[in-house]
Amino acid sequence: MRVIEIEGGKGPAEALRLAERPQPTPAPGEIRIRVRAAGVNRPDIVQRLGHYPAPPGASDILGLEVAGEVDAVGEGVTRWKIGDRVCALLGGGGYADYAVVDARHALPVPDNLDFVQAAALPETVFTVFTNVFEGGGLKAGETLLIHGATSGIGVMAIQMAKAAGARVIATSRGAAKAEAALTLGADVSLDATDGDLLAAIKAEGGADVVLDMVGAAYAELNLNALKPGGRWVVIATLTGALAQIDLMRVMLKRIVLTGSTLRSRSTDEKARLTAAVEQTIWPWVASGKVCAKVEATFPLEQAAVAHQRLEAGDHVGKIVLTL
Repeated sequence: MRVIEIEGGKGPAEALRLAERPQPTPAPGEIRIRVRAAGVNRPDIVQRLGHYPAPPGASDILGLEVAGEVDAVGEGVTRWKIGDRVCALLGGGGYADYAVVDARHALPVPDNLDFVQAAALPETVFTVFTNVFEGGGLKAGETLLIHGATSGIGVMAIQMAKAAGARVIATSRGAAKAEAALTLGADVSLDATDGDLLAAIKAEGGADVVLDMVGAAYAELNLNALKPGGRWVVIATLTGALAQIDLMRVMLKRIVLTGSTLRSRSTDEKARLTAAVEQTIWPWVASGKVCAKVEATFPLEQAAVAHQRLEAGDHVGKIVLTL
């Protein structure tokens, strides 16, 4: 089968090369997917650079989400049969013609979605559900502040928060992205490069939950923007991981600071999350209330170009490889 490998084990986007490997065989409890589309995510870039190794037992091939047809079924799997359309969250292995995955980590592709749209869902949906709804406890009537609102995760967070009955304040860099976030459903969209961002957020009443992909540079802003009892959820640290915060203000405002990663969780925990996502979020997907916005697609052999596009940072939504 065709796969994308990293020449030299790590490097720039140009290090991504098309190669061939044997097809994987599903172990008991696993399914093999004939991959038709694979999502491209920022963790793929971090892994390519050598800073985010695959967890023990996972494929060293990049790719954390795919969509396609079930091609083979391991012993003990009863839910899926050959030919079923599925999308799945992977520990790795998505940039390939075939991928194996724990059968409990797959979801049915709704009839209203094609494989490209379906492949753009798992990583963002799972991340938003885990962090905004479980970690952040977002409820109907509350306000979610999203930094990096036009990223793949940001776009999904806007839709899922609105579907849950919450209000959304979006921040992004530049007037064009701010306008795009409004089009995507944000109630308020702020250009982070224009004027006093904190004052603008406070003028909108502040936030109950912050979804933070920025990190250190926004630590003080987030602490000030949160309402008493607010929840600050960190999922990336693009401006650095070390921040100085006033713990007394955390105490006085009763702020909860939390964060998580998804890839390193146990197979059983990912199975639990998959079941929760299918019960809570998948009806929104099937109805069209929540959908992936795909900015661009590239054939598998152009994975390097897809990474360059993601690294440039001017995209709105997801980038997907097609096979």
